[in-house]
Amino acid sequence: MQQKLNELKAILAEVSDLNAAAGVLGWDQQTYMPRAGAEARGQQMGTIGKIAHETFVSDRVGKLLDQLKGAFPEGSDEAALVRVTKRDYERRTRVPASFVVEQAEVTAAAHEGWVEARQKSDFSIFEPHLAKVLNLTRRYIDFFPKADHPYDTLLDDFEPGMKTAEVQAIFSELRKKQVKLIKAIAAKRQVDDSFLHLKYSEAKQRAFGEKVITAFGVDWNKFRQDKSPHPFCTSFSVNDVRITTRFNETFLNPALFGTMHETGHAFYDGGVNPAYERTSLGGGASLGIHESQSRMWENIVGRSLPFWEHFYPTLQKTFPAQLGNVSLKKFYKAVNKVEPSLIRVEADEATYNMHIMLRLEIEIAMVEGAVALKDLPALWNAKMKEYLGILPPNDAQGVLQDIHWSFAGIGYFSTYSLGNIISAQLWERINKDIPDLAAQIRKGKFDSLLGWLRAHIHVHGRKYDPQELVQQVTGSRIDPKPYLRYLETKFSDVYGL
Repeated sequence: MQQKLNELKAILAEVSDLNAAAGVLGWDQQTYMPRAGAEARGQQMGTIGKIAHETFVSDRVGKLLDQLKGAFPEGSDEAALVRVTKRDYERRTRVPASFVVEQAEVTAAAHEGWVEARQKSDFSIFEPHLAKVLNLTRRYIDFFPKADHPYDTLLDDFEPGMKTAEVQAIFSELRKKQVKLIKAIAAKRQVDDSFLHLKYSEAKQRAFGEKVITAFGVDWNKFRQDKSPHPFCTSFSVNDVRITTRFNETFLNPALFGTMHETGHAFYDGGVNPAYERTSLGGGASLGIHESQSRMWENIVGRSLPFWEHFYPTLQKTFPAQLGNVSLKKFYKAVNKVEPSLIRVEADEATYNMHIMLRLEIEIAMVEGAVALKDLPALWNAKMKEYLGILPPNDAQGVLQDIHWSFAGIGYFSTYSLGNIISAQLWERINKDIPDLAAQIRKGKFDSLLGWLRAHIHVHGRKYDPQELVQQVTGSRIDPKPYLRYLETKFSDVYGL
């Protein structure tokens, strides 16, 4: 059986290499590629995607998986590799190679259409691209057996095993408690964060952000950071992980906390067991688990008082004119200010999930055909008014703010809120295992935290399903209660509730 396993691994390695090459092309498109190259880039990515797809869904892979089923002890890496590969194989054999090519070409053009539409704040520019993406999405759903809800098929790509009804139930519990918290905060005197909206040099923002993530544990021999219209993380191996950041020279928060966020993703990608490299076990268990890592470093660590007790003096020296006379307490409250806002990636922790709930409802309506695409800006604005009490002044700050629909990422958004929930569950477990963690962070020491995450989350890659991994580490399935406890404790302190 070892010979057959080695043969399977050799094929998976080729597929992994092809996908990594396509990943490099995708990273380049969002960072350095001239915009006129979109059509050719779509063709290039389509060709590579087709070859990777056909290699993976070959009859030989199917036969090897059948022969290897049950050949290894339950719980072993080998058994997990066969199980995860079998799941991927059964899903991908339903999708024709011609569809993979078409989707690559459509989404490459859609990305450029989204960039232009966002720059001009004109949804009508993106609408025909989105129509093609949505048509592909519905065709994709039809490749699979009928689910309880058609959205289940999309969600399963990002959060294996999770059902739309489960997410809606979790969100229902969150919504009631978070609305109550937001109303309680609104009744209090608002925090002053005006000093965060002054002029902040991009170069100095970048230098400070790099200092922070270096302290977190970034290995610059395996890591790099660039600029892009929308922040993201991608990796081509455990030794080549990339993040991008978006800078705003009149608002300190986006680049600073965005850098920490994407670094959380990068730690996960770079921390997978090297033995899983170029196999189906490489990568994260799910996007919800991935988001738990990024949201933890961005918010639970990066917006904590112990963190700023260490880093704030350095930030003050970096921006003395803006922050020299601002106290630590005032700054800490400012970066944790709760206020309904337009942009998801800049939203505070108390209101963030409302942005996700809005998107989930709109995506379900899109998939069901319950909304015409031309009406999306109006629907988006109506839900922003209903959920957050504010109205986007234009499409760029409303329906066009996220990149996800341009790359056919319908089904992705709910994983952000799942990541928030999981991060708090993990944090409670971590603090039991590392009781002096706050004191370590106060000293600028993060090696114990990163080491814990490496050992309990990162190293496992895709070996465990997300619910299984959360249960194994925390003792329970995905549960919103620790996150609600975290929010109530934190904002009771910030706002004196």
